[in-house]
Amino acid sequence: MLDVQARLSTSSGGFFIPPFISSSHLSVAPLQEQACCSRNHGRQRLNLRESVNIVLYLNSRREKLMIEKNIQAILSENRRLLQTVVHESAGDLIRLIKKSRAIFFCAQGRSGFVLRCFCMRLMHLGYQVYFCGETITPAIGENDLLFVLSGSGHTTSTFEMVQIAKKKGAMTCGILANLHSRISPLLDKTIHIPGTTKLGLKSEPHSLQMDGSLFEQSAFIFLEAVVLTLYQEKIKETEGFSELHAVIE
Repeated sequence: MLDVQARLSTSSGGFFIPPFISSSHLSVAPLQEQACCSRNHGRQRLNLRESVNIVLYLNSRREKLMIEKNIQAILSENRRLLQTVVHESAGDLIRLIKKSRAIFFCAQGRSGFVLRCFCMRLMHLGYQVYFCGETITPAIGENDLLFVLSGSGHTTSTFEMVQIAKKKGAMTCGILANLHSRISPLLDKTIHIPGTTKLGLKSEPHSLQMDGSLFEQSAFIFLEAVVLTLYQEKIKETEGFSELHAVIE
């Protein structure tokens, strides 16, 4: 019996085998194969996890590089376009704003969002402003200013607003991308930002962006420059930010 135990102990790699277990009940090879398979599956799962992590990292890196590239492209397009805008236009707009009793704004779609930002900032600076279509907007009249923003220059509702303002004796001013439009000849003052529009005219500049985006972005930046100029003048008279900034939000 001791001889059998010695042989089994030797064949099992030195592990102690109880004397009541015979050699016929012991099979070491399947256990070794099972352990080997388990290690292989573990390595496969680890390799798969590492591969997935690498793919996710590369995709994230590629997206980041693409975003950075697109940001630079957008900034470059706006810089080139704004360099073509006549600088006197900003001064003319500022003078119109200062001498107007009230300023009315009209624009549709994304241009409407851009113009609402400008309208809000002028309110912060203490000007009497209204956005056409809102329930609290009063009648426009003499000594008032209607300011419009339209890429195509053909937007029906904006065109009709300009016609009404002219009949009521108000001044009209606007930013357009298309000077050959039905709104352009009606305006007392036109600021031309020749960006892209939904019309897709051949005369429009090349842009990597969707139609209209370049015009809307440049118009926003231009109007922010006007706001900054007015703010810099006002900050000399008052300290801190506008007291008219919303506190109930």
